[in-house]
Amino acid sequence: MNWITNYVRPRIKGLMGAKQSSPDTLWRKCPGCGEMVFHRDLVAAQSVCPQCGFHMRIRANDRFEALLDNGDGVHEYLPAPDVPQDPLRFRDDKRYTDRLKENRAKTGQHDALVAARGTIGSIPVILAVQDFAFMGGSLGLETGAAFVEAARVAVAERRALVLIVSSGGARMQEGILSLMQMPRTTIGVDMLKEAHLPYIVVLTDPTTGGVSASYAMLGDVQLAEPGALIGFSGPRVIEQTIRERLPEGFQRAEYLLEHGMIDMIVHRHDLKARLATLLRILTKQAAPESAAAAQTGS
Repeated sequence: MNWITNYVRPRIKGLMGAKQSSPDTLWRKCPGCGEMVFHRDLVAAQSVCPQCGFHMRIRANDRFEALLDNGDGVHEYLPAPDVPQDPLRFRDDKRYTDRLKENRAKTGQHDALVAARGTIGSIPVILAVQDFAFMGGSLGLETGAAFVEAARVAVAERRALVLIVSSGGARMQEGILSLMQMPRTTIGVDMLKEAHLPYIVVLTDPTTGGVSASYAMLGDVQLAEPGALIGFSGPRVIEQTIRERLPEGFQRAEYLLEHGMIDMIVHRHDLKARLATLLRILTKQAAPESAAAAQTGS
């Protein structure tokens, strides 16, 4: 690989407005400031732009590695639930079963929500991640079943449940069956509350539709990443409906924090430490000796 291939060609592609980085592209254009970021710098920064702090979307595996203790890429995943794959035999441009196959091949996931056992700050947790890369993180039968199973395992093993969510809402290819997952997942949250187990939600960009109208907004503590779009309908739809201009930054995490809809905004680099602190408070566990010593300066 020479200098032209390694540096010049990716730079030109980025300046011409390439939307996605191909495997041979070593630079990525930040959607926030438009600067080109070297891929190694981006990986080291957990896909946060070093220039403007824009939080780019990241994959489920990256979340597990960044948040779980000893994140080495090997996690004890919960098995995918067994549900009907195409209950309505839906077809638009292509068959729904074909769309599922494409997204499974693209992401390496069986559906939008993946959960795994682990610890955060030595506190046992079930970490569930709803990945926007799989059909926009849409909520379907399997997504709902995976969330309920994560809650059930958390209750059975006396673990906290932490959800990292990004979704466009209900999955249209499953119609009413998708909408039925809203009350179903709420029952999963009730299971946790009855067992007096913590349920912490981290809202990332974007979290909208039926997901934001159900389990994504029912956490004991609601966190969000900076600049995340959070709401039900999109701003453009709302403006067209009410025929008025929306306030600046409407439905962004900062606006929701100011108006009491979420509890705090946490930078991605600080997320693991903040989750560990919240989990210790909610489970009434003391900080590990190493952490306590660091805080006291001894």
